[in-house]
Amino acid sequence: MKMLEAGEVNNTDTILEVGPGKGALTEKLLTVAKKVIAVEKDDRLIEFLAEKFAEEIKMGKLEIVHDDILEFNRPLAPSLSNEGGGSYKIIANIPYYITGVFLRKFLEETDKQPEKIVVMVQKEIAQRIVANEQAGQKESLLSISVKVFGTPKMIMKVDRENFSPAPNVDSAILLISNISKKFFSENNIFEKNFFEILHAGFAHKRKMLLGNLKEWQKKGNIENKDLSQIFSLINLPEKIRAEDLTLNQWSDLVKNLS
Repeated sequence: MKMLEAGEVNNTDTILEVGPGKGALTEKLLTVAKKVIAVEKDDRLIEFLAEKFAEEIKMGKLEIVHDDILEFNRPLAPSLSNEGGGSYKIIANIPYYITGVFLRKFLEETDKQPEKIVVMVQKEIAQRIVANEQAGQKESLLSISVKVFGTPKMIMKVDRENFSPAPNVDSAILLISNISKKFFSENNIFEKNFFEILHAGFAHKRKMLLGNLKEWQKKGNIENKDLSQIFSLINLPEKIRAEDLTLNQWSDLVKNLS
C-alpha cells in the first residue's frame, strides 16, 4: 500500500495511526510494523476494532486509543520502543478540514516530533504545501510552516472515484520527512519569533510584505527598526509579497528583525 511505502514502515517501527476506521490500514500496518497505536474518535468503531484485533491487542502489538487526535496529549515517548530511540511515524486518515491544525500539533506544538508523517489530504492542500518556485507555485503560510520543520512531498494523487461515497474533491498522499527543529537552532532563531513574523507577513495577502510588517510594527512590535533598510540589506524588493519569499529569505528576515 502506498501510504506504508511512503512511510518506509518496517519491523522496528512504532506507528501512530490516526483514524483507523474499520481497520483496513491497521491490518496492513500490523503485518509490517513492530507496534501500532491507533487513535479513533468514533465511539461506534472502538468495540468493532477491539473485537477484530483482539489477538494483536493481547500480544501488545496493537493499542487502541479512544480519543480525538486533536485532544490527544499523552506523552508518546514512554509508549515507544527503546530500540528505535523513542522514534515513531504517523500514518493518518484525518478529516480534511483539520489538516492545518493536525500538522501544527505534531510539527510545532509537540515535544516529541514524529520521524515521518504520511497523511491523506485534499489534493489542492498537498499542492499548496509542496509549493515549488521552479513550477511557478507561490508559498503560503501553511507551506512555510511545514517546510520549516521538514521536507514535504506529494506521493500520488488519489481520484475521488476511489472512495465510496465519492467526495467532492480529489485527494493526495502527502509525505513529510526529515522532521526536526534544527532550522531554528542552526539559524539561531527563536521559534516563537519566527512564527510571529511569519504570521504578520501573511496577515493581509493582497498587501505587500513591507506594508504588513509596518502595520505590525505600529502595534508595538520590532521598535526602532528601519524596515526599508533591512529589506535593502537582505536584498528584498520593497514590493515583494510574503508568498514570494523562500524559507531561507524568511530566515534572513527574521534574524534581522529579532
